[in-house]
Amino acid sequence: MAKRMTVTAPKDYEIVITNDFQGLVEELEALSVKSRRLCIMTDSQVGKLYADSLAEKLKPHCREVLIFTFPAGESSKHLGTVQDAYRFLIGHKLDRKDMLIALGGGVTGDLTGYTAATYLRGIDFVQIPTTLLAQVDSSIGGKTGVDFDQYKNMVGAFYMPRLVYINLSVLKTLDERQYACGMAEILKHGLIRNASYYEWLIGHFAEINERDEEILEEMIYESCLIKKKVVEKDPTEQGERALLNFGHTIGHALENYKNFTMLHGECVALGCVAAAYISWKRELLSMEEYYEIRDMFVPFSLPITADQVDIEEVLRLSRSDKKMEHGKIKFILLKKIGRAVIDNTVTEEEMRAALQEIVFDGKERE
Repeated sequence: MAKRMTVTAPKDYEIVITNDFQGLVEELEALSVKSRRLCIMTDSQVGKLYADSLAEKLKPHCREVLIFTFPAGESSKHLGTVQDAYRFLIGHKLDRKDMLIALGGGVTGDLTGYTAATYLRGIDFVQIPTTLLAQVDSSIGGKTGVDFDQYKNMVGAFYMPRLVYINLSVLKTLDERQYACGMAEILKHGLIRNASYYEWLIGHFAEINERDEEILEEMIYESCLIKKKVVEKDPTEQGERALLNFGHTIGHALENYKNFTMLHGECVALGCVAAAYISWKRELLSMEEYYEIRDMFVPFSLPITADQVDIEEVLRLSRSDKKMEHGKIKFILLKKIGRAVIDNTVTEEEMRAALQEIVFDGKERE
């Protein structure tokens, strides 16, 4: 039995959580796809696993199914790939009544969403996220976009999907590192909005790491619910939605510095530790709370230190973050576990100290 919830702002769409692709046809038929052409946008890794079988399943229920494939990885998340998609869509004469389907992780969802937002000034698209991170985070809320030069997600648009269809069974094919990356965003959800959920995650880390189906369903549903409630209140990030960026200011700077050799979730985990450190030093968190937050990333196979990092270069990159406002960084701190706050007063000295806390220099710490 599928679980579902409705996101109500600024346009209603359903999030469906289930264990297979059997219900997808019915969900798409509710969106009147009978006379539409559907284009599945996917990367070279996910496409090999699911694109052809999904296309065969959909063909009897729509006008035509096309597949556009691009090379897997963050290195494809740029305007050149969007241009390739435009050429493909124009070449196949897709019109405004047709629909794109994002089949893949966060890169695919962001790329497809931005293509949908800008092709013919906007056509419908559906999210079918295949990574844990995309299922609980990037597929929900309509943030779309691409990287520009070394700046992550610098070009984009807020553009809502018509449907988010989450098939839990695809997580079985996810490698350990990618799976752990999703846990960074899930732990973040608990830290910023729901302390009891955070404690539940810690208490069920063994079942989560074993990918127990019932526990996964409960966990993903709760994380989606947290994200839904935040984005409904603030669809275009004018205020409260910024809380979802906990760990992302330093995390994005590290991701850029490492030239994306570290994955997004790994960098978010490091950014969360850094933000929690600043929260402790400002006496918002106790020392015990800080160390618990830091150490609890470890059971989920996430890093709490990084090596070979030039702190000053990371600070320089953080100044180029798109979350800057009037020359100041909009930083997210924790007032307590389960309650995040937006702060525009975090100094470069505080960020430097936090980076020194998470950068491993080979020396023993006191």
